[in-house]
Amino acid sequence: MNTYLRKKLVVLGSINADHILRLEHFPHPGQTLHGNAYQVAFGGKGANQAVAAGRSGADTHFIACVGEDEIGTSIKAQLEKDQVNTQAVSAVNGETTGVALIFVNALAENCIGICSGANAKLSPKYVQDHQALITSADALLVQLETPIDSIIEACKIAQQENVKVILNPAPARELPEELLRLVDIITPNETEALSLTGKIIHNESDAAEAAHILHSKGIKTVVITMGSRGVWLSEENQGQLISGFKVNAIDTIAAGDTFNGAFMTALLENKTPAEAAQFANAAAAIAVTRKGAQPSVPWRTEIDAFLAQNK
Repeated sequence: MNTYLRKKLVVLGSINADHILRLEHFPHPGQTLHGNAYQVAFGGKGANQAVAAGRSGADTHFIACVGEDEIGTSIKAQLEKDQVNTQAVSAVNGETTGVALIFVNALAENCIGICSGANAKLSPKYVQDHQALITSADALLVQLETPIDSIIEACKIAQQENVKVILNPAPARELPEELLRLVDIITPNETEALSLTGKIIHNESDAAEAAHILHSKGIKTVVITMGSRGVWLSEENQGQLISGFKVNAIDTIAAGDTFNGAFMTALLENKTPAEAAQFANAAAAIAVTRKGAQPSVPWRTEIDAFLAQNK
């Protein structure tokens, strides 16, 4: 493992160009609605989390694929500006960069459709080609917008070298036990927790039960994000609510991704999981007051200032 004072985070995941349309409400089948704003922004869960970690201060390295197109080149250049090392981000011949089509309603909720594009080419062999990067890390952060076999391969490599594995199980789906056995920390939201445990989360008691089910699969730390309420943090079946911050939310896109990236930054700075969750709650609170995915992600100075103002 990396022994430098500044610990290394490797993020493996997706890169998308987000096309965002704001509507009063989501369309019904066959219905056409007029939007009131349109935006193109850089996104993808992997990239969002890498940016959140980079901007909040982590030594962040990203393993990902883009298309052989102008948008892929632009995204890679922007990642570097956001303090993300992109040496393991490659352009795939004949592929386009991933695309996400996003509707945002008047309640700041969103629904999303994705075309994977180059993200689908992040193969187990591609992961193996970057094995040295993973084994040199202190932590590996993964999500579920790239092929599951590749995610499992990366987690196996990490576990063999005692690199901590953090899984953000998003988007929601059933997962093989093989992957869950490799995970040290899991960070589902309420929808994803339902998918993994069958437990609907209405309150803290429900969150504790869902966490217990995930602990029974061998996962030591469970962090269930619960929107404005905050997060349920459970370590070896001892749980507590880390309250969120009250803000005027206008767009929840990338709030969870911002949380994950900031959470990892704080953990790698040797903060306790509770302290890290509070830091990440602050980052996510800032993000939901802004539009878009990566454009909404705060920098470290902003997070520190927010926490100072909300003691």
